[in-house]
Amino acid sequence: MSVKIKPAEGGSRKNRGCMWAIIVCAVLYFGSIICVSMMMGSMFGGSSAKLDDKTVYRLDLKGVLVEQAKEDNPLSAFTSSMPYGRNNVETVGLDDLLSNITLAKDDERVKGIYLKGGELSVSPASAKALRDALLDFKESGKWIIAYAESYGQMNYYIASVADKIYLDEIGAVSWHGLAGTKGYYKRILDKIGVEMQVLKVGTFKSAVEPFFRTSMSDADRKQTEVYLYGIWNNMTAAVSEARNIPVEKLNAYADEYMDVQPQQKYIEYGLIDSLIYRQDMDTILKNLIGDEDYTILNTSKMASVEREKNKAKDKIAVVYAEGEITDETGDGIVGTKMLKTLNKVLKNDEVKAMVFRVNSPGGSADASEQINHAVKLIQEKGIPVVVSMGDYAASGGYYISSEADYIYAEPTTLTGSIGIFGLIPNYKGIREKIGYDIDEVSTNKHAALQVHMTMQGMDPSEYALMQNMIERGYDLFTRRCAEGRHMSQDSIKAIGEGRVWLGQDALRLGLVDDLGNINDAIAKAAQLAELDDYALVYYPKPVDPFEEFMKMLDNSTDEEKMIARLREMVKEPRILMLAPVVEIK
Repeated sequence: MSVKIKPAEGGSRKNRGCMWAIIVCAVLYFGSIICVSMMMGSMFGGSSAKLDDKTVYRLDLKGVLVEQAKEDNPLSAFTSSMPYGRNNVETVGLDDLLSNITLAKDDERVKGIYLKGGELSVSPASAKALRDALLDFKESGKWIIAYAESYGQMNYYIASVADKIYLDEIGAVSWHGLAGTKGYYKRILDKIGVEMQVLKVGTFKSAVEPFFRTSMSDADRKQTEVYLYGIWNNMTAAVSEARNIPVEKLNAYADEYMDVQPQQKYIEYGLIDSLIYRQDMDTILKNLIGDEDYTILNTSKMASVEREKNKAKDKIAVVYAEGEITDETGDGIVGTKMLKTLNKVLKNDEVKAMVFRVNSPGGSADASEQINHAVKLIQEKGIPVVVSMGDYAASGGYYISSEADYIYAEPTTLTGSIGIFGLIPNYKGIREKIGYDIDEVSTNKHAALQVHMTMQGMDPSEYALMQNMIERGYDLFTRRCAEGRHMSQDSIKAIGEGRVWLGQDALRLGLVDDLGNINDAIAKAAQLAELDDYALVYYPKPVDPFEEFMKMLDNSTDEEKMIARLREMVKEPRILMLAPVVEIK
């Protein structure tokens, strides 16, 4: 029996007065923030920047690179210091950077690009896309210079395109090679009495290995070596060409761990051109411009420069799909939201082609199937679909891409991982440690299966039921890929097994059609739709700043969200399709 203690009806006048005072103060506080922020937005935001005759585009290599830029949030200055709010992580949109670089190339008022800093968090494929855009910019004959207090390794790879690379007098260049690290939880789980019951199809499907192993399997080690060496070989070849340093020497320098070497070695080895102080950059820019009077525009200002609007009636829809695939909640590709987005494309009669920009390691099998079907409906309307893959298009990310009429990947895009798994925790060990017993009455053999799975572990018949479900999911996955790629299902299974391939290898295997970036995909979509004149429309629309502010008021921590997600998995086990997550440094 439990007893609920109710407060006195209505409470005292004093208590009610305190409560109303708190509510009024809260309304006034947040109301003042919103009003001031709206005033700031109208005063400082929303206005277009102007290009002067002597403009320099300063591309700041800092923050976290994402696919699609977010709208500027005038509330961020307040919310970043809120004690219980979410961390305000600065993000930079790859779409903005590519658009800005194109504008800088084509507009004669922009004299050059200044790459500033070296702390941008960026994955290999996105780094290559950005670097390729800078190389294309140089075709105009304009200059690029770079300066940083320190260069991260991937940032140095980007900056190597510059005509001159400058480093702070006491700065560092990170150059040490790539390492893939993965954490393993089995011994921790053993200590607390949790057994992770693994169901999977695919020898290389290693996303579940941390839960039942203490080190990499031979298969996982093999695939990790292949794609790490592939990425590194691409990087060293590019830097070698840009800096005129043999690849063999670049590897020798990496073995010295350049991050901690004396600054003069960077000059001696040809990694940089000069050591300077930050203040010297003004003089360097003046000399390049040939005038003491010049204008610098950063990325956000450059993005606000008005472009000539294309009023063409025919449209190519560019749909962004970034992050882990979930069913109804999350910050990545949320199935219910993506279906609404694709339905908007389907119902827009002006859309004649679609570019699907996919950057995802996978996720929910159900959501992936629904999105795959939505893409088919768009094609059935006569709208060609071209996929442009970003850093990842693996597992569920490849599932939603496979139906496209044409697929582009970057050489270093992590592709494939055609495999499937289920992961079910068994808390029997904890239950026995704390003395919690269970008993049951069931009308049918498997009526209490979900309780058995998590509270005492599956017996062989129950395990067989679940494994059969996983294998049916794998059969559907490979069948969808075979249909989309016009290959036999056996051929897909032969290159599947959960293995991750680089884009350059996926091309050889027939998983993609060509290597290229999002601009190549747009050009291909126009060709397939036989469009000469067209405008681009982007989906989904950037998050509204006020909506972003309301998210920041969410006090739940990432840990709490993870626990909630685990509870949901226990309540209703789902089939997952995720690529192995390896931190590349």
